[in-house]
Amino acid sequence: MKLSIAADHRGFQAKERMKAFLLELGHEPEDFGTDSPEPCDYPDCAYPASKAVVEGQVERGILFCGTGIGMSLTANKVRGIRAALCHDEVSVDMARRHNNANILCLPADLLGEKQMMQIIRIFLEAPFDGGRHLRRINKLTQIEQEQSSAPSDTSCPS
Repeated sequence: MKLSIAADHRGFQAKERMKAFLLELGHEPEDFGTDSPEPCDYPDCAYPASKAVVEGQVERGILFCGTGIGMSLTANKVRGIRAALCHDEVSVDMARRHNNANILCLPADLLGEKQMMQIIRIFLEAPFDGGRHLRRINKLTQIEQEQSSAPSDTSCPS
């Protein structure tokens, strides 16, 4: 499977280790940075990695930062992304089976290497169950479409 991967500086080491793991599994990770542990802003890497998913350049994505929160916030701003911040095997399985998550966000500061590997395996192997869950995914898509066509009034009330 072709995957986008990205990290900020706090997720850099985990991204590098998991990139090697993905290659061992026979996947094709496309790295959207960062390329060092030097401080950087998570949106700078998360956004292009997320766009690659919705544009069909890759099938799914995996994003790393200290808590995973910044990456998931950024990814979920991209229309068509269903990013899930997962801390364990149950949450990632449900994210795939029920939510058809197309991006996995991992908290590099909170998980060990072995647990990250197990979570990634499940993310890559668990199918989307469809059925009643597809109805919910369609509702998410409808919300995205409504938001993109709604006028945006950013003025403050007087």
